[in-house]
Parts: sequence; C-alpha cells; structure tokens
Amino acid sequence: MQNADHGAPRKSRHASEWMLHRLGMLPVLVVLYVIFYALTIYLSGDGTSNFATPENTMNILRQVAINLVLAAGMTFVILTAGIDLSVGSVLAVSAVLGMQVSLSVAPGWSIPMFVASGLVMGVINGAMVAFLNINAFVVTLGTMTAFRGAAYLLADGTTVLNNDIPSFEWIGNGDFLHVPWLIWVAVAVVLASWVILRKTVLGMHIYAIGGNLQAARLTGIRVGLVLLFVYSISGLFSGLAGAMSASRLYGANGNWGSGYELDAIAAVVLGGTSLMGGVGTIWGTVVGALIIGVMNNGLTILGLSSFWQYVAKGAVIVLAVILDKWRQQGAAQ
Repeated sequence: MQNADHGAPRKSRHASEWMLHRLGMLPVLVVLYVIFYALTIYLSGDGTSNFATPENTMNILRQVAINLVLAAGMTFVILTAGIDLSVGSVLAVSAVLGMQVSLSVAPGWSIPMFVASGLVMGVINGAMVAFLNINAFVVTLGTMTAFRGAAYLLADGTTVLNNDIPSFEWIGNGDFLHVPWLIWVAVAVVLASWVILRKTVLGMHIYAIGGNLQAARLTGIRVGLVLLFVYSISGLFSGLAGAMSASRLYGANGNWGSGYELDAIAAVVLGGTSLMGGVGTIWGTVVGALIIGVMNNGLTILGLSSFWQYVAKGAVIVLAVILDKWRQQGAAQ
C-alpha cells in the first residue's frame, strides 16, 4: 500500500513532464483561446463572440506574421545559447533603406535591399560574436543602439513615405488563395527554418554548440562559421520583416520595430527553447508567437489598455521560464 501511495504522485509527475515535453505550450495556447472566447461571450450581452470568428482569426495570424519571422531568426541564435537584441533596430534600418530605394530610380531593387541590408547587419553581429569572442548580449546591445541611430539618420528624423503603390506592396496588403501574403511569407520562413534545423548537418551543429560549445569545438565543428551563420540568418529574417512592415503601411521611420526584439525573444522562450541553448524547436516558436498574438488580440477586444498587455505578456514569459526550469530539472532526474 505504501508503494502505491508513493507511486501515484510519481506517475502524475511523469505524466505532466511527458505532456510538457511532447506538447510544450500548446495546451496553454488552447486554454488561452478558450478563455478569451468565453470572456467575449460573457461580456457581449447577447451570447455572441467577436473573438472566435474567421475574420479575427485571420487578423491574429496577420499580426503574428512579422513577429514570427523575427522569432524564427531568434530561434537559431538562442539555440546556440546566444541572444540578438538588435532585431528591431535591424528591421528599422532595412525598412528605411527599402522605402528609400522604392522612391528612387530603381524601385525593383526594394526587396533585395530589405534582405541584403538585414543580412549585412547580421554578419556584423555574427563576426563580432564568432571571431572577436565578444559576449553576444554586449554586441547586440551595442548594435541595437547603433543601428537604431542609423535608422533615424537615414530617415532624417522623419517618416519615409511612398504614396504611390510600391513594387513590394503585395507583401503587406496582397493575398494568395484568400490568405494574406504576410502569412505565406511567415510559413515559408518557418518551413525553411525547420529544414535547416532538423534535416541538415548544419542544424545538428547548431544544437551541438548550444548543448556544449567546447565539446562541439573538440569534435571538429567549425564553431565560428556556425555562429556567423545564425546571426546572419537572424539579420536576414529581420530585413525580410522590415519589408513586411514597410509594405503594410507604405512607410518607415527610425522608430520602426521598437520593442520587437522583446516579443521575438518571448515567442522563442514561450515555445520551449532554452536560454541555455541546445533545446528547442521552430514549431515551439510558432506556438509561442501565437500565444502572444492571441493574448494581445484578446486583451484589445476586451477593451484593456496596452499597459495591461505588457503586464500579461511579462507574466506569461516568467511562467515560461519557470516551466523551462522545471523541464530541465525533470530531464536531469
């Protein structure tokens, strides 16, 4: 009888650990969606909900798309136990440069400018982390500030507008098969990230470096080049997010993307990617981004101020970190 009494809590703990390992934060997303659905029905007064509608669901996915692209790049970086605080500033610089090109004599080069400028800034970050051995937090904190200043300078402190329809307008405002191109771009980025991380030797090396950098180096992995790659792809995806953002509103300024790095990090951590590196999936990041999107949208529909959105987002991030620690302790046992 005594063994049975001790076995029940242990069995329950193993079941919860299995659920956390297999399902990650997906149950949290489902519960959050149901809560907002119930609240909107309760507060509507007529038994209807303006939250769980096809139109609002598409709106949530559209809002999530840009953060998901940034978070995909952040996933690569955090898997190596790094961090990239500059993604919002990279987005701003790329957006301003792309808009300026759209107003020039070579508007067809707008999209290459968005992506190339993001890639260059990512390479700068990666080179300092990989080859100068500078802490990633310090590097990207510095470039976050420097790139933000560059975005203001390039925009001359104003908003760069294109009142005509720019050549890349379809990204932010067009659709394909009745699904916005913003969502298609995010899906393509997620699928490409999944292929790299799970189906290539490079992906194996990324996980190995995050798991144990010194061991990875001793096994012959070219750590410097892999780190250069992950920061470069983070920059490239940030440049692409710049195109998505600028095309949505036909403009860009130095303040574009301010605070986006926090949402990207939150999505990755909520998705189960460990800040210690070596553990996580791109699908987890998708779930994390959706949690943030559902939370922001639901709180807005309920009429709560943006201040409460910050409070709720911070609380969920802390919860994710606690769950991450719990999972690591369970794995160690």
